[in-house]
Amino acid sequence: MRKLFSLLSIVVLAGCAAPPLRGTGDLGLVIERASGQVSLVDTSQGKPYATVGGLGDLSHASVVYSRDGRYAYVFGRDGGLSKVDLLEARIVKRVLQSGNAIGGSISQDGRIVVAQNYKPGGIKAFDSETLELLSEVPAEYAPGSFSKVVGLADLSGNRFAYALFDGGEIWVSDFSDPRHPTTQRYPAGRQPYDGLVTPDGRHYLAGLFGEDGVALLDTWTPEKGTRRILNNYGRGEEKLPVFKMPHLRGWSMAQGNAYLPAIGRHEVLVVSGSNWQEVGRIAVKGQPVFVMARPDGRQVWVNFAFPDNGWVQVIDTLSGKVVHTLEPGKAILHMEFTPRGEQVWLSARDDNKVVIYDTATLAKVGEFAAQAPSGIFFTSRAQRTGF
Repeated sequence: MRKLFSLLSIVVLAGCAAPPLRGTGDLGLVIERASGQVSLVDTSQGKPYATVGGLGDLSHASVVYSRDGRYAYVFGRDGGLSKVDLLEARIVKRVLQSGNAIGGSISQDGRIVVAQNYKPGGIKAFDSETLELLSEVPAEYAPGSFSKVVGLADLSGNRFAYALFDGGEIWVSDFSDPRHPTTQRYPAGRQPYDGLVTPDGRHYLAGLFGEDGVALLDTWTPEKGTRRILNNYGRGEEKLPVFKMPHLRGWSMAQGNAYLPAIGRHEVLVVSGSNWQEVGRIAVKGQPVFVMARPDGRQVWVNFAFPDNGWVQVIDTLSGKVVHTLEPGKAILHMEFTPRGEQVWLSARDDNKVVIYDTATLAKVGEFAAQAPSGIFFTSRAQRTGF
């Protein structure tokens, strides 16, 4: 009987230690950049349920998710790649894979996690289960010359597109055989600084810092090469000092148009998604950083670089005009919509909090404390190409 009692006690204790039963579809995490930790959040409850520390330098961190939304892959600025279990609120594994990195992506089938690196320049592919290094593609654009990699995005067929800031090129690497990838190179222009893929995965766009314009690659017909769009959006105008580079992963497609931040200008560019011609410009309060569409495409929310980073503006995509200006907090660094868009969460870094707004009424409906929050990433990204 004593043995049976002891066995039952172990079972009860194990049951008590188990995490609560929950799905992953309404979860996410908030990067706390100053502390090397993340807050795990429940979007239905509107608050954190756990924190996970020990993630290194998160000053420019980004996140992708496993197909089932259970695991977050956190890419740190120090080259750290960490696999975080959202249900058990713990680090499963962490590797230091480079000296300086700014993000990554996950393959269409969810089996390969790829990190993009500044130093050494290039990309590295890891098994998503074990974080075993499978292969790497050095960004050697000329003999002995290596480039910082930016704008990494997943494509169909376990391919990845990315830009070489120093090399002025777009590369597409095919990881169908993850240990022996093949790569195609395409000219882009001077200093491509970020990139994105359209929601259908067809077009990859790289913004150019060294000249006006955007490089466009049709990934369905890559043999046609790249073409330049928006060549003249800044022609004859003096650029303002750029206090923070726009994040093109925050570009938006809505109502058939792309909404893009104009570098060094107080404008959002509107471009037709069918022919990639400019169809309008929207004057905004400052230099836009993120230009993000609500999931239904009716609204586009814009935040700004310093000194206007305490403001957020809302564009109505039917009228093409700014319809609301909000002041949610100090240093609004990132925005994320709940999966169906009824709320938007905003990180107010210098107020050490995350604020939550109702997107229909524009009323603040919640907030919670976080240490210098920056990126906000919900698990709904797991089902989206390019996120």
